[in-house]
Amino acid sequence: MINNSLNPQAGLKILEIDPWLEPHRYDLEERMKRYYGVKQALLGECKSFKDFANGHHYFGFHQTEEGWYYREWAPAAEALYLIGDFNGWNRESHPLTKKDNGVWEIFLPGKNALPHQSLVKVHIKSQGQANDRIPLYIRRVIQNPENHNFSGQIWAPENPFVWTDSEFQVDTSKAPLIYETHVGMAQEKCDMGTYKEFEDTMLPRVKDLGYNTIQIMAIMEHPYYASFGYHVTNFFAASSWFGTPEELKSLINKAHEMGISVLMDIVHSHAAKNFAEGINEFDGTEYQFFHSGGQGTHHVWDSKLFNYGRHEVIHFLLSNIKFWIEEYHFDGFRFDGITSMLYHDHGLGTAFDNYNKYFSMNTHVEALTYLQFANELIKEIKPNSISIAEDMSGMPGMCLPIEYGGIGFDYRLAMGMPDFWVNTLKHRDDDWNMQSLYHELSTSRYMEKRIGYVESHDQALVGDKTFIFWMADKEMYWHMNKESQNLVIERAIALHKMARFITISLGSEGYLNFMGNEFGHPEWIDFPREGNGWSFKHCRRQWTLADSEYLRYHDLNQFDRAMIHFMSEEGLVGCGAPQALWIDQNRKLIVFRKKDFIFIFNFHPTESYPDFELPIHQDGRFQVVIDTDEHRFGGHGRIAHDVIYDTYKLNMNRDFTGISIYSPNRTALVLKKI
Repeated sequence: MINNSLNPQAGLKILEIDPWLEPHRYDLEERMKRYYGVKQALLGECKSFKDFANGHHYFGFHQTEEGWYYREWAPAAEALYLIGDFNGWNRESHPLTKKDNGVWEIFLPGKNALPHQSLVKVHIKSQGQANDRIPLYIRRVIQNPENHNFSGQIWAPENPFVWTDSEFQVDTSKAPLIYETHVGMAQEKCDMGTYKEFEDTMLPRVKDLGYNTIQIMAIMEHPYYASFGYHVTNFFAASSWFGTPEELKSLINKAHEMGISVLMDIVHSHAAKNFAEGINEFDGTEYQFFHSGGQGTHHVWDSKLFNYGRHEVIHFLLSNIKFWIEEYHFDGFRFDGITSMLYHDHGLGTAFDNYNKYFSMNTHVEALTYLQFANELIKEIKPNSISIAEDMSGMPGMCLPIEYGGIGFDYRLAMGMPDFWVNTLKHRDDDWNMQSLYHELSTSRYMEKRIGYVESHDQALVGDKTFIFWMADKEMYWHMNKESQNLVIERAIALHKMARFITISLGSEGYLNFMGNEFGHPEWIDFPREGNGWSFKHCRRQWTLADSEYLRYHDLNQFDRAMIHFMSEEGLVGCGAPQALWIDQNRKLIVFRKKDFIFIFNFHPTESYPDFELPIHQDGRFQVVIDTDEHRFGGHGRIAHDVIYDTYKLNMNRDFTGISIYSPNRTALVLKKI
């Protein structure tokens, strides 16, 4: 029995966690009342979202022993006709019959009435217009190489893919260490990579580096490759740019065999406005899926915006989530563009500097309710799953349980971290603020779990710069050979390692890296487009740079591998907040404890401290287990790993117990209590 009234104990738990939200108690109560009320209206008395989100099992094409059923939801349409190469593209011979609630249906007798790989569309008459459209729930869409038109394709292989991953599930006791990927640009060749190539070459690389999760971008079908997958046209079709559905399934199955979780970058924040390929005005009206008028258009993204208040739209999107979990065994999702969904102005130009910005007429409460439903559905289907919110606004309760008054995500991308690093790099090293650095990387609100990162794909795109390129710039093209000595490169290499190490270690509950950035990939991402002559030169990853031992890229790759393995094997990600031991603005030192490990970061550009007395406030013996200055990481090898550091009463203050240790400039080191 679903409770459609507000539970005051559960619904206000968020106020206990963050008392500063008390002035917005009414808004939070309304949030929960709306959640329960819409849920009741959608599900009735005895159903779950798992039972509700089954559009893909009814709509679209379904084969039986007797033949094929094809159904569509097109409430404003006047007539629908199934067309394809099976009937010579005859626009009159196969009309659909209109049922209740805007549903249309046709049955084609014969199990082979629609052969595997046959092309189909639906001819729709509405509002005085007649157009050929791609079916809403089509599982595969391909492009004609000659005229570049897209068509739906029946995908019913005689021997469907056989999964062997039934024993796999996400180990939620371990922090997600995410390798953000894009299948098409994951190869070194000047061409588009495939699912099969990714399975064969990238999964072993990810496994060797120590990441336990991949996050795949651009899976949902998108006709314009350079959109990075963010202008989705066909929500139930795996992108044909990279191969077949079986090949994507094989990739995910193999990842699971290797113990790697697979997340999908899902785009429910907007849709491509494309008419011929997408869902825009499918039934002849602009309001079938989207808001009407200006409210239905994102003018910056040049795309369409869903009407999350319409129950049929909720059904479509929730069914889409269930489809990707059921059909492709994805372990969770990174939800793109959450900030755009949550605010009518899409958060553009808004500084979220006080709580009033989160609770106003600008807040899109219907979208918020949809996100609560989405997270509830994901957990119903796959309890050991991961959902990540890409929200830069810091909406209260984003990663709190729904029953607390939250939105229900597991993690939030800590989008302020890369912005902080870029802003920090704009200042001289000796002006870096150690307190701000520590605060930004270690502090979270509302007990939420964060995915920390220095840079993602956003920072690698044309128009921006990667972290290392901000520091090294053109010198990267001349001095990344180990035989070449260059102070700019020395600084960039040292800080590239330190920034990643302190980001992954200072309190985040997960960590993310975009493929290639771990070794300082030298070039930006520029997809093939008219402006660059449709070139793939900058839309690939040059793995030979990381694999060539004479280059500094190899050293950075070795460090990232060692860092990820160390943090993972010692359980140092997501193990609780660090304990600050020493933050020194003048000497540019940050020292903290996590479990039995002491992390020492010396960001000073020139000053090393031969006998740095460090208060630890406990007796013990310590030994260095990893440092960024090791020879294998392209460093100078200034720190001995065989020395045992015994604690003593410090000379600086006899009331303090600690150790004395050498702390070189631009170096991070970790001691373990032995």
